[in-house]
Amino acid sequence: MIEKQHRYTVTTVWTGNTGTGTASYRDYERAHEIAAAGKSEILGSSDPSFRGDASRWNPEELLVASLSACHQLWYLGLCAQAGVIVTAYEDCAEGIMTEETDGAGQFHSVTLRPQVRISAGSDEATARKLHREAHAMCFIARSVNFPVTAEPTIAREASQGR
Repeated sequence: MIEKQHRYTVTTVWTGNTGTGTASYRDYERAHEIAAAGKSEILGSSDPSFRGDASRWNPEELLVASLSACHQLWYLGLCAQAGVIVTAYEDCAEGIMTEETDGAGQFHSVTLRPQVRISAGSDEATARKLHREAHAMCFIARSVNFPVTAEPTIAREASQGR
């Protein structure tokens, strides 16, 4: 089997120097900008628990968002191939991270909770099964060392009877 290699290049620029650099832990902001060629910048910071700006994205949220978006994209593609017509998709994903006493930490799990609406003529069992296939194919979920689970809710649109 031929392997393809993909490269993803981003630039992260720290913008939180308040004039004294990192002279002390409290003397600098955690503000940064994440950019890639041809894309809008993402304004980042650390989680507010780590002196970050709550109005900016933190790396932990971006990881959970990556898992959610990857699953969604695989799922929609698999549904299109299988003849399942998705008319709405929304996920309220949640990641659980534990911080150790020394400040290190790690994610323990991410739970995806996609709420999917399918057309009246689509097969609900197939729509449910495709979540398992999407999970098995998701590049991001396959790359992390903690469990990622999906708890989908599937609703069928009412049929348009005459």
